[in-house]
Amino acid sequence: MIQSLPNPRNLIQPQANVFRPSNAASTTPQVTREDQCCGEPQPTTISPTTDAQPLPVGGDRQSLPIAIIGAGPIGLAAAANLVERDQNFILLEAGPRIAASIWEWRHVRLFTPWSYLVDPASKRILQSNDSWNEPNADEVPFAKELVQRYLEPLASDNRIASRLSLNRQVTSISRDGHDRMRDGTRNDAPFLIVAETPDGPCRFFARAVIDASGTWTTPNPMGAGGVEADGERQFQTHIRYGMPDVLGCDRNRYADKRVLVVGSGHSATGVVLSLVELANEAPETMIAWAVRRTNPAKLWGGGQADEIEARGALGTRVKAAVDDGKATLLTGFSIGAINEHPDGLEVFDVHGVSQVIVDEIIVAAGSRPNLNMLRELRLELDASTEATKPLGPLIDPNQHSCGSVPPHGAKELTHPERGFYLAGMKSYGRAPTFLMRTGYEQVRSIAAELSGDHEAARKVELTLPSTGVCSTDLANQEQGDSCKITSSCETNVSIETSNRCEANG
Repeated sequence: MIQSLPNPRNLIQPQANVFRPSNAASTTPQVTREDQCCGEPQPTTISPTTDAQPLPVGGDRQSLPIAIIGAGPIGLAAAANLVERDQNFILLEAGPRIAASIWEWRHVRLFTPWSYLVDPASKRILQSNDSWNEPNADEVPFAKELVQRYLEPLASDNRIASRLSLNRQVTSISRDGHDRMRDGTRNDAPFLIVAETPDGPCRFFARAVIDASGTWTTPNPMGAGGVEADGERQFQTHIRYGMPDVLGCDRNRYADKRVLVVGSGHSATGVVLSLVELANEAPETMIAWAVRRTNPAKLWGGGQADEIEARGALGTRVKAAVDDGKATLLTGFSIGAINEHPDGLEVFDVHGVSQVIVDEIIVAAGSRPNLNMLRELRLELDASTEATKPLGPLIDPNQHSCGSVPPHGAKELTHPERGFYLAGMKSYGRAPTFLMRTGYEQVRSIAAELSGDHEAARKVELTLPSTGVCSTDLANQEQGDSCKITSSCETNVSIETSNRCEANG
C-alpha cells in the first residue's frame, strides 16, 4: 500500500509503479553542508599564523612540527597537550573560524554538562589566563556557548593562536616523495600535507599528523545502501543534511511546506519534533518521516522505562505526534530516486514506487569519515566501522554504548603509517558512540607518545558512566525560549527560538 503525505495544495497523489530516472549525473557527489543559519559563518577573532615553511634541503625531520588537522574541540585539545609538552606543532582549520563545523549547529543544546566538555590540559591553559570565566560544571551549554566560552578563549592563547592557520582545507596527506606503493625510506620521510586556501594550494611538512577533522562535512546520503539516490545531486537546493535551525533562521524555508525527514536516529527524531512545533505556528506545515525499518518500536525508545528520562520522553513525544497524525511515518521506505513533479519533488522507493511528494527534504542519517584525503597513506581500518582496525571491535555500536567503550589511546589508534593518527569523531569512523571525553583522552595519549613519553601514552585512564552522557537533547520541548530534542550518542540539540540570527564572533 502506497503511503503519501497529505497535500494542502490538492496535489495529485503519486501513482504506484511509476519510475522516472533522474537526469542527474551518476557520479557520487562530495556532499557538503551549507551554513545552518543566517549566511556564512562569522569569522573568528583569532589571529592566524603564517604558513609552515618548506622543508629545507638536508633538514632534520624531527625538527619539523606535528600537524593537527581540525581546530575543533579535539584538535584544540591536541594542541593544548602539545603545548604542555613543549612540542612544535601547526594547527590547520578548514573553515574561516575555529570549530567551524560546530558553529553550523550552534542552535543546539548539548546533552552533557560542562564537566564532560572541557579537556584537562585545555583547562589548565585557560586557568593560567585570568580573563577566562570558567563555566559552571553542572550547566548544559548550547553549541554556541561551547565555542564562545571555551574553544575561542583556548584558541586565543598565543601558544596556540601563533600556530593556527584558518581556511586551510586539507585535500591530501602523504609521505614526501612516496606514494602508497613505495617503500624505500618511507618511515624516514616527512609527511606532506596539501591544503586549498583562498590564495590557492599550499604545502606543509610535518614529522607526524593528528587528523581530528571530524565527519560533519561528509554526511551520509539519503539513498538506500549508503549511496546517493538518483536525483539527490540534481535537487540539492531542496535537500539539507543534519540539523537545520527549523524554529529559528531556517523557519521560512520549512514553514507551511511539505517536508520529508529521512533517518531513524535521535537527530531525525528531533528534527521531526521541531517541525511538529513549527506546524503549531504554521498550520500548513506537513511532515513525513521516512525510515527503512519496518517495525517502528525502536523509534519510540524505552518510554518511562528508559534510564535517561529525557530520552524516554523523546520517544514518547514523537510516538504521540505520529499517533495524532501530526507526522506521517513511512516505514520500510528505502529511497531509490527523486524526480521533479509539477508541484514539488516526487520521492520513489528502490522498487520504483512513488511514495510521497514534498517541497523540502531533511536528511538526518548520520555521517562518515572523509578518507579521500588519506588515499596515499597506509592505513588499517575496521571493515565495518571504518575506524582504526584495533579500535573497531571496541566501539561497535552493536556491542557498546557510549559509556561502555573501553578506554584507549595511541596504541589502539596506531596505523602501519608510523606517526599518523586519527583522533576524535573521525577515529570512530561510522560508529555513533563517540564521546568528547574519549577524544580528549585519545589526544593526551597521542601527545605523550609523540613526545617520547611511552609510559604515559600507555597509561590510559578514563572513567565514564554507562548511561546518561551519550545522548543529545533535541526535543524535550519547553514553552518559552527553547525546544529541545534528545538523541543517543549524538550531539544534543536544543533549539532556541529567539535572537537566533545575531552575529556572534
